[in-house]
Amino acid sequence: MIAMMIATAPVNIVAAAGGLLWRQSPRGPELAVVHRPRYNDWTLPKGKVQPGEGWLECALREVREETGFTAEVGSLVGCACYEAGGVLKVVRFWNMKPVGSPQPRSEAEVDALEWVTPQEALEMLSHEAERSLVKDSRQ
Repeated sequence: MIAMMIATAPVNIVAAAGGLLWRQSPRGPELAVVHRPRYNDWTLPKGKVQPGEGWLECALREVREETGFTAEVGSLVGCACYEAGGVLKVVRFWNMKPVGSPQPRSEAEVDALEWVTPQEALEMLSHEAERSLVKDSRQ
């Protein structure tokens, strides 16, 4: 499916990056998921790569903006590829851990943050590509 998408993709591909932000709790590992009112969906923190910005730099910035947490980077989880508005979007994700206390986050794009178990995330996330990443990266 991805090969077919790439073979028929328009010249413009949107690059984006994000993180699977994990913390330990008495329930075990928990993952941060965010709600975007613009799309009314639950998703992993992510966003578009800005001009002059690298993939990892973007992932760290987006996690900070959408969750309020500075993060420590772990392993590369993989990519989610999907079509958005007729354009192929490629999103690279890393496993991350929060560092310190959260700072105020942007509520314009994200109006809620929930810490959930991996199983809860699989039920909550709106996009199959992100559910697949969670399945592949269980902490």
